[in-house]
Amino acid sequence: MDRFFTRIATAISVIAGQPLTFLLAVGIILVWAVTGPIFHFSDTWQLIINTGTTIVTFLMVFLIQNAQNRDAAAMQAKLDELLRAVGKARDRFIGVEHLTEREIELIRAALEREARNASSNQSKDVKGTVDRLLDRF
Repeated sequence: MDRFFTRIATAISVIAGQPLTFLLAVGIILVWAVTGPIFHFSDTWQLIINTGTTIVTFLMVFLIQNAQNRDAAAMQAKLDELLRAVGKARDRFIGVEHLTEREIELIRAALEREARNASSNQSKDVKGTVDRLLDRF
């Protein structure tokens, strides 16, 4: 089921992201707008576009979220592999994406301080701060 959904979601995402698809959507809206006077701008005429766009939006939310989840997971796996492979990298960063937003922000701020102070003696103190934060989480 997962492979099938992934194939379908990927195919629809590729198709939905094409300029021709955008032009098709614009064309549908133009046809709908032009037919307004023909149908006297009736409630049914309005309901058609409202229902159509709601259904498409509802389904696209799931497809977009699926694509973003897969992209983020793939990117995280690649970054984890780089951390694992690079000698001086702290492999303790692998998995930090599972921390809370606040915890990640604390680590990020400490890393920024570490980068700013890299040329001074304070660098070791800040690196210790990052290591203590990672130990805590």
